[in-house]
Amino acid sequence: MSMPEVISTGALVGMAIILLVLLQQYLKLSDLWKMVEHYQKDLRWAQIWESENRELRSALRAEREHVAQLQRQLELLRALIPIAE
Repeated sequence: MSMPEVISTGALVGMAIILLVLLQQYLKLSDLWKMVEHYQKDLRWAQIWESENRELRSALRAEREHVAQLQRQLELLRALIPIAE
């Protein structure tokens, strides 16, 4: 082999190695991107659940206040009605 052939073969091998490294990096990046997408979906669901939980806590608080109000009204009505003994 002449010197130019050795140089071109070396350059070709170098480019093949670079191509393999780029392919490896692409595959790693692809996996990372899938993880990011999965994380974004999980984050979105967590935000939805948190919002629902806030709404449910608010509704529960309102319901408890309503029950307390009804109990107070019941006590007032009981006080107004004489107990037949």
